[in-house]
Amino acid sequence: MMDWSDRHCRFFWRLLTRHALLYTEMVTTGALIHGDRARFLNHNDSEHPVALQLGGSDPVALAQCATMAEEWGYDEVNLNCGCPSDRVQSGLFGACLMAQPQRVAECVAAMRAACKIPVTVKHRIGIDDMESYDALTGFVEPVAEAGCEVFIVHARKAWLQGLSPKENREIPPLNYPWVHQLKRDFPQLTIVINGGLQSLDDCATQLVHVDGVMVGREAYQNPWMLAQVDATLFGSEVTRPASRNEVVRQLLPYIREQMAQGCHLNHITRHILGLYQGVPGARKFRRHLSENAYRKEATAEVLEQALGLVEGHGVSGTPTMETLAS
Repeated sequence: MMDWSDRHCRFFWRLLTRHALLYTEMVTTGALIHGDRARFLNHNDSEHPVALQLGGSDPVALAQCATMAEEWGYDEVNLNCGCPSDRVQSGLFGACLMAQPQRVAECVAAMRAACKIPVTVKHRIGIDDMESYDALTGFVEPVAEAGCEVFIVHARKAWLQGLSPKENREIPPLNYPWVHQLKRDFPQLTIVINGGLQSLDDCATQLVHVDGVMVGREAYQNPWMLAQVDATLFGSEVTRPASRNEVVRQLLPYIREQMAQGCHLNHITRHILGLYQGVPGARKFRRHLSENAYRKEATAEVLEQALGLVEGHGVSGTPTMETLAS
């Protein structure tokens, strides 16, 4: 979720669901140790529960960053062993680490020793010529022995050469049965499945076999699906958002506050372009924000104007399963 799940996006998502665990963008250890730490670690109190995802392969550096995660109030720290981009591979982190399970185990052990919050790992079912289920368990076993109890498994392998990151999210076939088998073979572990989940019905189907689901692209492109998560997946009676329009109105004070601190409008509104997906006026809403929110002089009024365009269609945006399926 690099360039997607930043703090503004997470604040928006939290208006839709109170219970889902949110994840930051992947942040490299170098960026935290040598860069603008506050830029990457600052988050709003409303985001909890929220996990910091790290990219790295040096146990000492990862331990240092795990300590930061705890000090800055994160609820979990996650090691990314699934990102397939060339930029990530050149730094020896992401999916290429699946070829070095012992190194990942050392990283996890160092992180666990450095903090008290949970240390989790996100990974693929394999990379390149890792074609067997045994190779997958050969990665999970030593990492679990090092103390990792939660594995978030993208149910696709990754081709580190020849496919772009986007293609690696779409072309390698999904293999849910292997992830289900992991749960059967390692019942003591928490196994979370990721990849290709496009509806809450998809999520509910997977929860018969595993402990949790992670949704990325669909939640970003169609965020209104999150308005049903608390009731449908958590069985919560917490009041859900009354409508899409109400979510926008709740976002406006945050936008004004952030802009007073120097934030540009489009840094926030880019994350809500899909909010009205599938309802009348959605195209006008997206177009108005896309054409105006990036302007230097843009204010929160631009979003209010976009809201008026969908309200003009009589759209209230009440959460229904029919809307989610559209």
